[in-house]
Amino acid sequence: MLAPRTLNGLLDIAAIPSEAIPVSARAIAHLSLYDWLAVTRAGEDEPVARIVRDLVADEGGREAASVVGLNKKVPARAAALANGTASHALDYDDTHFAHVGHPSVAILPAALAVAEALDAPAAAVLDALLIGAEASIRVGMVLGRPHYDRGFHQTATAGAFGATVAAARVIGLTRDEARNALSLVATRASGLKSQFGSMGKPFNAGIAASNGVEAAELAKRAFISCDDGVGGPQGFIDAHVDVAFEDAAWASPPPATFLFEDVKHKLHACCHGLHATIEALRQAQRTHGLDPAAVAAVDIRVNPRWLKVCDIKQPRTGLEAKFSYAMVTAMTLSEVDTASDAVYADELCRDAALVAFLPKVAVTGDEAIGDTGAVVRIERGDAPAVMARFDLAERLPADVLQRRLRDKATALVGREAAEALWRDVAELESMSASRLARNLRAGT
Repeated sequence: MLAPRTLNGLLDIAAIPSEAIPVSARAIAHLSLYDWLAVTRAGEDEPVARIVRDLVADEGGREAASVVGLNKKVPARAAALANGTASHALDYDDTHFAHVGHPSVAILPAALAVAEALDAPAAAVLDALLIGAEASIRVGMVLGRPHYDRGFHQTATAGAFGATVAAARVIGLTRDEARNALSLVATRASGLKSQFGSMGKPFNAGIAASNGVEAAELAKRAFISCDDGVGGPQGFIDAHVDVAFEDAAWASPPPATFLFEDVKHKLHACCHGLHATIEALRQAQRTHGLDPAAVAAVDIRVNPRWLKVCDIKQPRTGLEAKFSYAMVTAMTLSEVDTASDAVYADELCRDAALVAFLPKVAVTGDEAIGDTGAVVRIERGDAPAVMARFDLAERLPADVLQRRLRDKATALVGREAAEALWRDVAELESMSASRLARNLRAGT
């Protein structure tokens, strides 16, 4: 399906002047940068992060950019691969539901690696996050939910285009160079949902970031690609979807409208598709003081597309528990802290009380419920059933979101490190990208 406007739309985004970016979008970007630094630091010791970090360290090369948990620098493309993987290792990063993906984990690793390699100011990283994330959201919307439902991981597919825009922005590519970079990354963008629940899911974020850096750096070296590898004949969109939702994606273009402002930050350490259900259950628990032993059944209604994403009935590992309505329901009603990543260990899936609760949970798809909503009904034997609903689309007040993100960072990396990250993000305008990247290196 051809999408002839999309490439030029992405090039227009890449060229938006810094002063045209809304203050409200910058405020959200500061929080996303802070959140990304925290989840990346927290993910540095995950097995997938160590494996990829060891790979890029062994390969060596020009010492240009920092890698989380490593005390030496590596080439920018390698740093983007390693940091992108680490930042998605806990699956605790931000989500944009119109994008159908996680923006920051594909964009920030590319932007920061290139900015550090070029000794650019840290402010350039924030601009690149906003510009690159907006580009990935627009591509995600053009591809639409059918692309995701078919089995593609939009964090990686749409994310690769956003990472390219971010890297192009920092490098300072001309419009023609950026066109070549975007058309080139179209032949590299990849990522499958079959990897969910394995190390392959966070690796998808890493390859998106790495592909973006690679495409932008090749274009700067005068690499020539096809005229339109994004939306042209047999380009990425034409090859990957039957219908392109181009009109919807470009109905309100930036800078007048930055869809990035609708990004949602995770406040539970599991798939974002589970969060509305957890919040609804928490409301019911607070209101009715539910005893899990007295619960006969829990019926959950969500948008049908989540049934292929996070409805593992009998999770066997901590990773699989992060994609299980049944397990997070058992956890929430048993007052296990779903916001703590540490509880999602393999031992969780062998807890006798939690495992015994799993068959009580039924999940039903309901087209009337949006991607961000959930409705739960809790049966309690002879007692009246309890109903609760929640929708993540309702924005939290700014002070509440800030507090919960700072609490989350403290739980992930400790109070001292969380406060240091907060200070650096607050002072972003006065530091270099290299100084900001020091927050990733081992021993910091």
